[in-house]
Amino acid sequence: MRLAVIGAGQIVADFLPHVADIPGLELAAIYGRPPRREHLEKLQAQFGIKRVHTDLDECLADTSIDTVWVAVPNSLHFEVSRKALEAGKHVICEKPFVLEESELRDLRTLATERDLILIEAITTQYLANYRWIKEHLDLVGKVKLIQSDYSQYSSRYDAFREGTVLPAFDPAQGGGALMDLGIYAIHFVVGLLGRPQNVTYTANVQRGVDTSGVLVLDYGDTTAVCVCAKDSDGPIRSKIQGEDGWIVVDGSPNVMTSVSYETRGGAAKQVDLTNHPHRMVEEFVAFERIIREHDTAQRDRRLDHSADVLFVVAAARAATAPQKETA
Repeated sequence: MRLAVIGAGQIVADFLPHVADIPGLELAAIYGRPPRREHLEKLQAQFGIKRVHTDLDECLADTSIDTVWVAVPNSLHFEVSRKALEAGKHVICEKPFVLEESELRDLRTLATERDLILIEAITTQYLANYRWIKEHLDLVGKVKLIQSDYSQYSSRYDAFREGTVLPAFDPAQGGGALMDLGIYAIHFVVGLLGRPQNVTYTANVQRGVDTSGVLVLDYGDTTAVCVCAKDSDGPIRSKIQGEDGWIVVDGSPNVMTSVSYETRGGAAKQVDLTNHPHRMVEEFVAFERIIREHDTAQRDRRLDHSADVLFVVAAARAATAPQKETA
């Protein structure tokens, strides 16, 4: 996989030191805006990136690149992914994939027509501990309740309170608690249960954006609750309760460092199948394989899952519109 990194923000800086642990991944290029060229060149020197681009079209026309990783602000995901597919590149796009269901349908059609891989980068779905949960969900019997919490006081919330709206809190740029943190909890639940029958989202809305909220997914005989917050802290864990036992994940649903479970009448046990200390390595190992093997069947399964997640997101975002804003 000859990868072009599109973007140079926090997530890129977080990931680049671990690229050497991913067999088959070559850092072919990095793209950023012209004012950031000096920073891009520092990254190039530090991590052995072959080329620096400050023109997106020029980057996408680079024949040495076969795949792009879209790691730009949420509101640009659709535009950049579409351009990359039109340029004949495979696309790995950061979460949240896109902001509208129609955008995902358009990208999927384009990827299928051009026989390209298009996939959402969402760590939750590729972690070994999460795969264990999916494979052993029957330990708890009939699942009755799932709770997944991700609350983290944002480093940008103080500025928001003072009137400065940065992208993380800008609804026009896909900001807010649901899209930033709640998306992981949604992936956690939907990856286990699929598309829900009904979605409700009760949020604390300030200046048009949800700073925290509670999402309820109705599956008939099973109810899932996702709590997300950028305006307050709280314990972070996920819990699955069934008629015959429970499973608990300590820590955020995008990391899942350990899993505990107990079946009725038995003793609590712990599982930790973590393959690498950094959460993004396992997903990129999977992406490299999917692209190398041109596994379009896996692409389609992953896109089906992303579509189910976006269905939930769209319903939840629509639910915030008429709510009374908090002070």
